Amino acid sequence: MEYEVLKRCIEKVLHVYSKEISVSAEFATELGADSIDMAQIFRCVEKELGISLAIKDLSGVVTVGDALEMIKQARLASEGNSEA
Repeated sequence: MEYEVLKRCIEKVLHVYSKEISVSAEFATELGADSIDMAQIFRCVEKELGISLAIKDLSGVVTVGDALEMIKQARLASEGNSEA
């Protein structure tokens, strides 16, 4: 589910085709994303999944897979907080 949401947000912000997006694709070199694009992608994901992502951690995100891992961790943290 997270991957599909991330792909939709990447498509929307970067205007790329779904087939260009893979887990190993690099945002800057392969998809042409800059820091503003990355922030918009993450805001889109936050809105669609109802989670909060730490924008300060974006500097460590190089690939779509990196972003996916960050999103999965945020969802787990969010689910853990809602159970408390």
